[in-house]
Amino acid sequence: MPKLILLRHGESQWNLENRFTGWVDVPLSPKGEQEAKRAGELLKDMPIDKLYTSVLQRAINTAKLALETRGGNNGLPTEYDQALNERHYGDLQGLNKAETAKQYGAEQVHIWRRSYDIQPPNGESLKDTAARTLPYFNEKIIPDIKAGKNVLVVAHGNSLRSIVMSLDNLTREQVIELNIPTGVPLVYEMDNEGKVLSSKYL
Repeated sequence: MPKLILLRHGESQWNLENRFTGWVDVPLSPKGEQEAKRAGELLKDMPIDKLYTSVLQRAINTAKLALETRGGNNGLPTEYDQALNERHYGDLQGLNKAETAKQYGAEQVHIWRRSYDIQPPNGESLKDTAARTLPYFNEKIIPDIKAGKNVLVVAHGNSLRSIVMSLDNLTREQVIELNIPTGVPLVYEMDNEGKVLSSKYL
């Protein structure tokens, strides 16, 4: 049965600094590089036929480090697309989360971060993120699954949350509580119709 492997990038420098990152192209932290390599160790025995990542370096380099650690990935077909980019945080990008809570109030920042359809100023809600992530996923990635391929998708907390919401049939309330850890592969066993049979973190 084909497998879909979802991997959130390792810790980024701005994750470390507690900043809103969004589409700002920040590098992995040293811890993030180690998380990416550990993901590669966890994926050592799993065949991978295709790789999809966002166009942001923290996802691209997580994939690179994981695959180098895993070994045997020369010439792996790869697609990069901004449809898989992190949610755009608009005016909050680059701001420290604690300082932003002081400025706007902790409750307002929590709503911006965790609600399903409320946008931060000039940014995207999770609903907006899903509106670009899911069509791409259904058009590009699901056909590979239906063709029997094992697919690795390396992306971001919110772009992956939107995919998991769809795969697991989560409600808006359930997805608000969903957190995807950095650098831990989430493996879905699929059937040839693209339906989920089981899922687990490695």
